Amino acid sequence: MDSLVVSNIRQRPLRSAISILGVALGVALVMLFTGLARGMSDDLQKRSSNVSAEIIFTRPGSTQIIASSANVSTKYVPLLQAIDGVESVTPVIRYVYPSGSFGFDQVEGVEWDSFSKMNNIRLIQGHAPSPDEVVIDETKASRNHPVGSTLKVFGDRVYRVAGIYAPESGARVKMTLASLQDELQAPNKCTLIYVKVKNPSEQLLVAKRINEALPGNKIQPTRELFATIESSIPGLTIFLRMLVGLAAIVSALVIMLAMHTTITERTREIGILKAMGASRLYIIGEIEREALLISFLGLLVGFALAGIAGFGIHKATGLIFEFGARWGLTAAAIGLLGGALGAFYPAARAANLDPVNALAYE
Repeated sequence: MDSLVVSNIRQRPLRSAISILGVALGVALVMLFTGLARGMSDDLQKRSSNVSAEIIFTRPGSTQIIASSANVSTKYVPLLQAIDGVESVTPVIRYVYPSGSFGFDQVEGVEWDSFSKMNNIRLIQGHAPSPDEVVIDETKASRNHPVGSTLKVFGDRVYRVAGIYAPESGARVKMTLASLQDELQAPNKCTLIYVKVKNPSEQLLVAKRINEALPGNKIQPTRELFATIESSIPGLTIFLRMLVGLAAIVSALVIMLAMHTTITERTREIGILKAMGASRLYIIGEIEREALLISFLGLLVGFALAGIAGFGIHKATGLIFEFGARWGLTAAAIGLLGGALGAFYPAARAANLDPVNALAYE
């Protein structure tokens, strides 16, 4: 980058800093939102992969990853257990409730003995939950929730932490199925029923038997259920794309405003350059290079802000951020292209200035 471009930025440090921060804000927003979506998706998939059941039994139209209802009768449990090829069955309520950390949190109601045995979950501290008690995973426990402490669930209900389990599986907080049924006023109901088959290679055959014995329900292989959070939350992908577009517009407008003001202040300088024989292409190139340098610095600051903010939010709330290369390249393109496009009109305007009028400009 030539010295003229660098000196122009140094002459106006405050305006340059504001322009850099404007670009950085757009980049940081893209990285934070996409990093949060990616982190939550991968975290859900990691915890869901520890479910050993091969089949999930629900009612038609239900969504199990983000659920907040109990519409499956537990009367299906003994019926499913009696089907040939089924090894074990356990009902689960998965409930989402408002939380102060990120707007929502999740708890599961389980029959601990059958659930833990089916999914190879063990208590590493404490004991199984009883009424008014919960068990939590190691990640939740690391956030100042040791055995014996209290935990607020459903916003204001206080439960005692009875134990810590591993590995992570489903919701980080689990209570007894009966307790959650009482809380939701849903006796003899659950959200889904996990079905473990005797021979995993026969899960499709067992699923067919279940469908024949209990028609009108939804029988789904576990491996097909746990899609990414982007497809589980309607409209999230569209929201992320709109965010990317908004960030590009913000970057372009910030650069356009900065370059327009800069050119107005440099009218005499541009007149001198044109009087000395500088071509229109040269002047446009100088302004575009200055805009690209500002955009590049904005990229660096934006990536740094996103990393610092993501780390701070994770420490404060436990939310997980995973910054992917694809979205990083997208953010870089937003910053650089937004800066280049935003500077084009002011650059073209400067190139068309009349040298005599520019030299006489006060």
